Amino acid sequence: MTLCDYFSAPDDAAAVAVIGTPGGPIPAGFDAISLKDIDPVVVLGRLEALIAERGHAAAGTAESAAGAAQLVSSPDSEGPFVFRVPDTLTAALAAAGPAELVRAAEPWSRTDELRQFGIDAPTAAGMLEVLAALARRAREGKARVYCWWAL
Repeated sequence: MTLCDYFSAPDDAAAVAVIGTPGGPIPAGFDAISLKDIDPVVVLGRLEALIAERGHAAAGTAESAAGAAQLVSSPDSEGPFVFRVPDTLTAALAAAGPAELVRAAEPWSRTDELRQFGIDAPTAAGMLEVLAALARRAREGKARVYCWWAL
């Protein structure tokens, strides 16, 4: 089980500073949501392929996951780590309406990563709603979205 807390921060330095707070961004007071096991690289890579309308076929490829998030904390650390969610995905989530999120949730829930955790389409849609709301708040506040990832 991985802990994945998504949060907004004004820049990489502020986001990485959360590593010094036990428990991550939520106890540190950041605008944050917890999405256990929704990793910022593979799982969000699949989502980005769907939400950015690159097509359902691209959602299952390793290439679609490769650029999902960028590690901004030290790769030499033993964790936790902080990843920056791509601005393109943040913008797409922020702009997506409820119907678009529901449409993306169905194929996203069929990916191997979500199926292994028993995440169905309605649950995936709920995850997308809270992630999209975070993306909207981040964009309104001129911030970016990050993921605090810990084992």
